[in-house]
Amino acid sequence: MPIEQNRMMKMLLHLVFYLWDTNKANSERISKPNMVLIMADDLGIGDLGCYGNKTLRTPNIDKLAKEGVTFTQHIAASPLCTPSRAAFLTGRYPVRSGMAAFQRIGVFIFSASSGGLPAEEITFAKLLKQEGYSTALIGKWHLGLNCDTTDDFCHHPLSHGFDYFYGCIMTNLRDCKPGHGSVFDKGIQMYVFPTLQITGIALITLESLHYIGLLRVPCRAHRYFFLVAAILFGLLLFFFHNIRYLNCFLMRNHQIIQQPLNYKNLTQRLTEEATKFIKRNTDSPFLLFVSYLQVHTALYASQNFTGKSKHGLYGDAVEEMDWSVGQILSVLDKQRLREKTLVYFTSDQGAHIEEISSTGKVQGGYNGIYKGGKATNWEGGIRVPGLLRWTEVIQPNTSIDEPTSSMDIFPTIVNLAGAPLPKDRIIDGHDLMPLLQGKILQAEHEFLFHYCNAYLNAVRWHPGNSDTIWKVFFFTPNFNPEGSDGCFESHVCFCHGSFVTHHDPPLLFDLSKDPRETNPLTPETEPRFYEILEVIKQAVNNHTKSLRAVSSQLSLGNVLWKPWLQSCCSSFFQFCYCDSDSDRR
Repeated sequence: MPIEQNRMMKMLLHLVFYLWDTNKANSERISKPNMVLIMADDLGIGDLGCYGNKTLRTPNIDKLAKEGVTFTQHIAASPLCTPSRAAFLTGRYPVRSGMAAFQRIGVFIFSASSGGLPAEEITFAKLLKQEGYSTALIGKWHLGLNCDTTDDFCHHPLSHGFDYFYGCIMTNLRDCKPGHGSVFDKGIQMYVFPTLQITGIALITLESLHYIGLLRVPCRAHRYFFLVAAILFGLLLFFFHNIRYLNCFLMRNHQIIQQPLNYKNLTQRLTEEATKFIKRNTDSPFLLFVSYLQVHTALYASQNFTGKSKHGLYGDAVEEMDWSVGQILSVLDKQRLREKTLVYFTSDQGAHIEEISSTGKVQGGYNGIYKGGKATNWEGGIRVPGLLRWTEVIQPNTSIDEPTSSMDIFPTIVNLAGAPLPKDRIIDGHDLMPLLQGKILQAEHEFLFHYCNAYLNAVRWHPGNSDTIWKVFFFTPNFNPEGSDGCFESHVCFCHGSFVTHHDPPLLFDLSKDPRETNPLTPETEPRFYEILEVIKQAVNNHTKSLRAVSSQLSLGNVLWKPWLQSCCSSFFQFCYCDSDSDRR
């Protein structure tokens, strides 16, 4: 279809959309709607029926799409869990809050780290709470816990606007489930063993030099050196031997109620907590953020779903999550809250295509036609499901092809709740309601900046009054093995040094014609090549000027395990064990 004809049809669609929506909105004006925000973990855009999957059964999520709006270019603010979730909650690029790393580790991997979402950051939960909303987070947090002591809870969800929390402070790691391997194996092989070898060689060398008289070192210094090395080695052994107990636990508000985490009926427990919260707040506005642990590895599914899908344990987990979404939507209907509730569904980033079990089974999801996956800014890593339903206000069964961002949810729901947006900081998201109601034809994101950790990796440009979407890459990950779409050797793609290839000039793609990102343009194939790069360069300069120096929450010092911050529900020497959640149920 010619581009001009395509634009005419889009304008007619928006006109119908606008007239339909205006009549509906005027006939029944809803103030302070309830908000149910649902986020999957590592779910690929190609895993859902509403995005073209033919083999996985996701009827409840697909129904949500039919009853609302499907965004086809919904972009996560980061291809990694921690920065992506920070951006979602604050409406800001994670680099603005220090939630983006300059070193290799780009997420929190220990519960006893000192980094986390800074207290000065303002979440949508905090603003809605000020407007009289009851607020709850059910599921995964992954944005820190403590700063200086085991009970200061400076980064805890309850310190960021949530009235109620039931879930996991950390992410769902392979190490949390016996028999599913470890995400630390590579790190131990690459760093711990070599460090121990170097330390051992150094000790033997010092002792030999001292023995033959070439180096005079006081005996006390020898003892101290041996003592420090032994303590460090002991701590490492202790941590990795007990990581499941130390890193994997379930909390209710500030209390640990299950340590280590028990996967039995876990999704059912999360669903029960979510539906109970809705039932407790039928007469007052509420914000419910359901943040699933699925489908991040370690994969799990309850007995009712295990072995039922066509895609192994990953498919079982997707279908169980879809069941849970159905339960939440059903409770809204039974409590007569459908028309009063905005429901949003997404994933924190694309599927993790490097996830392979010890037996060689693929345990990551499917990103459809899109290249790459989690930890990369190829479309497979950042183009995520985006579904939004608000019955009687937003036209059902509608598709919007404009670039939108997960950061847009912040200003959208804050404005709907009647809260003022913060004036003392830049909010990078844009209110979606004008686009949803057809009042504007093009999304307000002319540029979207894609970060790999704290490094500006790529830029998306959607020129005004145009269907074209340009995307440039300043560097790309080095895939291994050659020709693959993943960084299999390191389990995840890294963002600097020998792990990437820099491009001068940058790679340029036209996503409107090449969404698979297979054919980079050249000055010979695109006459405006250098003109496009110049516009994007100026946008990068303007964006960079808007950034201010902040403390890095993901510095090495902030992400390392600190024994004095380790949370335990029992005596530390009793291996931090408790299970009041199962006892209560």
